[in-house]
Amino acid sequence: MGSTNISYLNPQIVTLIGIPGLEHVQFWIGFPFLGVCLVALLGNIFLLIIILTERHLHQPMYIFLAVLAATDLGLCVAIAPKMLAIFWFGSCSMAFDACLTQLFFIHAFQGMESGILLAMVFDRYIAICNPLRHTSILTPLFLVRMVLMVAIRAMVLVGILPILLKRLQLFQSVIIFHSYCEHMAVVKLAAEDVHINRSYGLFVAFAILGFDMIFVFISYILIFQAVFRLPQKEARLKAFNTCTAHIAVFLEFYILAFFSFFSHRFGHVSPYVHILLSTIYLLVPPALNPIIYGVKTKEIHMRVVQICILKPDTKQ
Repeated sequence: MGSTNISYLNPQIVTLIGIPGLEHVQFWIGFPFLGVCLVALLGNIFLLIIILTERHLHQPMYIFLAVLAATDLGLCVAIAPKMLAIFWFGSCSMAFDACLTQLFFIHAFQGMESGILLAMVFDRYIAICNPLRHTSILTPLFLVRMVLMVAIRAMVLVGILPILLKRLQLFQSVIIFHSYCEHMAVVKLAAEDVHINRSYGLFVAFAILGFDMIFVFISYILIFQAVFRLPQKEARLKAFNTCTAHIAVFLEFYILAFFSFFSHRFGHVSPYVHILLSTIYLLVPPALNPIIYGVKTKEIHMRVVQICILKPDTKQ
């Protein structure tokens, strides 16, 4: 008899194999990832505590930074526990619905992070290009509405991804060649027509990441034009310095995001290279963000130094 293809109808369990091709060493790979996760968790918790407890940091830029830190914490919590369980304990099985839930939270937090970066550059644009109206435009109510819009946009657009996956019934495999439930990795399991899933995945990527990147780029062109029109060199350097931390975070987020996105869909890189890069893309920005802002933002840097050397606050 000839061999028959095996298919799975409405699978209840899927299997994540971690990093294909590196299964024999992924136990050790888990340790640097754990280090990155710990840096991300401690750094962002530290950042949140500083911003929430220091009243003079209750300004738009720092409020957005606090939301970014909370988003990074959510991203780490969504991906790290299961990934490390796969690497260290061989806990590869996962309920299909739990996989879709993880998929939703990972991609939703990605979309929220992109939106918050756009909100932060909007804050810098107003502060530099229209400083006299900064406080009147970025009121507390406006900030709340902005954060809610970012969150709702991400949750609604990403929320359709698991719904479209849930409608699929026939799968050619239940083995996901990844360390977490990523949208395209799950789509590739299907034995049905997945053109809608692929097309909508592309739409979400460009509607969130593409849209945000274009407007961040345009905003920085306008910001640089305003900065270079300043008459004094010191004023130009001071204005530019307020943007350096955000530029660094913006570049590391979007470069890693688009490399991971396009390599998965159109590239011909080895599976383990793509999975390593996509995992780095998810975990490294949350770890780097508090470090970058802690170093480049004077107010946060001073507060961190005070805490680290146990110097009590002194009122002048």
